[in-house]
Amino acid sequence: MDKQEILSRCDHTLLKPFSTWEDMVPICEDALKYHTASVCIPPCYVKPAKQHYPELNVCTVIGFPNGYNTPEVKAAEAIQAIADGASEIDMVINIGEMKAGNYDYVLNEIKVLRKVTEGKILKVIVETCYLDEAEKIKVCELVTEAGADFIKTSTGFGTAGATIEDVELFKKHIGPKVKIKAAGGISSVEDLEAFVKAGCARIGTSRAIGLLKNS
Repeated sequence: MDKQEILSRCDHTLLKPFSTWEDMVPICEDALKYHTASVCIPPCYVKPAKQHYPELNVCTVIGFPNGYNTPEVKAAEAIQAIADGASEIDMVINIGEMKAGNYDYVLNEIKVLRKVTEGKILKVIVETCYLDEAEKIKVCELVTEAGADFIKTSTGFGTAGATIEDVELFKKHIGPKVKIKAAGGISSVEDLEAFVKAGCARIGTSRAIGLLKNS
């Protein structure tokens, strides 16, 4: 598979809690050099990233990584991130409410984020490692109904990451306008190719550039 095709689908990611601005600089520069879809970085670094690299497409995370912030807090985070220069927002759903069957709550919080991110890309992280199959199917329906642009498998901070099986399940149950982002545990060129072939429009990973440069 063409390397650039894969890189063009990658959100070049650095979300480790101890990462500094100095750590962000090579991430941003590599994203520009290798034409990745975006950089996905912590909210506190969105503004300096956009100031130093105005042509960079910046993605950030909201309610990350646990998802249990209130919808109002998530909305405020997203509003600030967009004001700072983010073009793409990856929000984590309230996993506890999803597990409890409080689907109206989850639907509402995605709708709240959809409203404040109008004109930007909204990706919804559902953390598949904590959901059973029925819950995964239901969350596909909620993401579709709320009008989000993407459903995303994982934060990378849970007990497991993306699987091809979950991507295949999503494809069967999301609406035609919803795309898929795989993230978490994607650690080889073979993984990258497999998720692209499975139909992922985006892949969240810190490894893609290094892997493809050396392949």
